[in-house]
Amino acid sequence: MKYLKAFIGVIILTALDQWSKYMVLIHVKPVGSIPLIKNILSFTYHENRGAVWGIMQGQIPVLILTTLVILIGVLWIYTRIPEGRKYIWLHLVSILVISGAIGNFIDRAFRHYVVDFIYFEPIDFPIFNVADMYVVIAAALLIFVVLFVYKEDTDFDFIQFKKRGSHE
Repeated sequence: MKYLKAFIGVIILTALDQWSKYMVLIHVKPVGSIPLIKNILSFTYHENRGAVWGIMQGQIPVLILTTLVILIGVLWIYTRIPEGRKYIWLHLVSILVISGAIGNFIDRAFRHYVVDFIYFEPIDFPIFNVADMYVVIAAALLIFVVLFVYKEDTDFDFIQFKKRGSHE
């Protein structure tokens, strides 16, 4: 059941990301930018041919491969997360990371760039998209739960290849 819920969550979140990018391609790309809150927030069309903050420009094959490796790693961890209320936060983190990675993977694989469009003008923050938001929210949530929710020494034993004390 956990896999079905995760699959549905990933499909919905990835579809929302792709829909937002599609809407930007139709409505924002032709005009370049649409202010939402004057001098604060706008939808500004940008083709990111690199990774976060534009690093590794033009390295699409490397970025696609890196995304696949990250996806495999997160999926491996996800299969090991125990079911139950205690680990719901880690399930959510995994679903967000997987959705964000797939959303930008689709762009890189089919467009050879990632559609970015959310721009906070006052701090000149790099333009980003919905998939990026998933990953950032997941990272913040992971930091929070590691610091404040999972405090037992055994809370992350499920990630280990072999349990401590095992002599096999």
